Amino acid sequence: MTHTPHELHEEFPEFAAKIHEMKTGNNHFARLADEYHRLNRDIHRAETDVEPTTDEHLEEMKRERLKLKDEIFTILQA
Repeated sequence: MTHTPHELHEEFPEFAAKIHEMKTGNNHFARLADEYHRLNRDIHRAETDVEPTTDEHLEEMKRERLKLKDEIFTILQA
């Protein structure tokens, strides 16, 4: 499989240890991270035409990923 860009540890390398800690100790954060991961994989599959989709759907998924990323970043900064 090709490298999937936009993984959380790549987006926030300065928080790599905290991401791991939060995924195991905070159910809300773990759910957000899992949803981000799932959505990120879906976007990657669409962008590489493994699972093609419409441009509108791809943009909708990207907006949702950005929303999750913002929420995750807010939690990491706290």
